[in-house]
Amino acid sequence: MNHPHRYRVDVVWTGNRGTGTDGYRNYSRNHVIRVPGKPDLAGSSDPTFRGDATRHNPEDMLVAALSTCHMLSYLHMATVAGVVVVAYDDSAEGTMVTEGDGGRFTEVVLRPVVTIRADSDSDKALAAHEDAHHACFIANSVNFPVRCEPRIVVSSD
Repeated sequence: MNHPHRYRVDVVWTGNRGTGTDGYRNYSRNHVIRVPGKPDLAGSSDPTFRGDATRHNPEDMLVAALSTCHMLSYLHMATVAGVVVVAYDDSAEGTMVTEGDGGRFTEVVLRPVVTIRADSDSDKALAAHEDAHHACFIANSVNFPVRCEPRIVVSSD
């Protein structure tokens, strides 16, 4: 059965330096992302596009959304498979190309390193990534490839 879920986000542009957008170089790309009941996120554009490098940009957040969605799906699938995960670290990377006045992502590669308890099955731990990929809401919502290059480490504890 289809169960709709809604997510509310408020975005407020804070980059008016006094003259609005009267020139491409005259305004800041800074903004605040507000989600009810959660801390604000300071946003901007990528520094390549005149943004503030100290703030989150949409491209970083898209890669982060894919990485965290996969992680959360993976932890569930690992639990269902009887695999005990004791650590999970991902170094995800997205590739975007610019085209005319816009651009698009061409792929995102997830590189999770998953540490499992010694009595867990490494093959099941690896297979859980494929299940997680198919379950990930965000990966199922994008129109570019999301590849996963996992590494499984068995804990020595």
